[in-house]
Amino acid sequence: MAVVFLLYVLAEVAAIWAVGSVVGVLGTIALLIAGAFAGSWLARREGGKAMRAFVTTAQSGRNPEKELTDGMLVAVGGVLIMLPGFVSDVLGLLFLLPPTRSVARRMWLRRAEKRAIRYANQRRGPVMVVDSEVVTEEPKPKAAHPVIEGRIVEG
Repeated sequence: MAVVFLLYVLAEVAAIWAVGSVVGVLGTIALLIAGAFAGSWLARREGGKAMRAFVTTAQSGRNPEKELTDGMLVAVGGVLIMLPGFVSDVLGLLFLLPPTRSVARRMWLRRAEKRAIRYANQRRGPVMVVDSEVVTEEPKPKAAHPVIEGRIVEG
């Protein structure tokens, strides 16, 4: 995890350096501030949409997993937008814009499903579902008296 953070910091410094060499110091600072304001406005707008969609879906009795995941991704995008730097702004925008957010949502839900299955299998062993019915191995009945395996030696 420390390596990922170090690579992120290096990428941010490189991006700020590159933009600063093109537009200058004041232009870079202005772009960072403008990105934070535009991103916070977009995060507020998309967060409100996600909240309204969640409430509507929950009131209708449907499963709101899509809306809940969208709200989470919007929150992550808002946090990334508020971090100073251009790399975090681009990542935040990817989580805030609906077309790219749907791709991130599908990836997130697929990963969560795999992890849930792996966790469930670790807890109770492998489970098989046949025609919507969970089929597990039947526990073997224990003997009433302990049985000691061996052979009788006379003599």
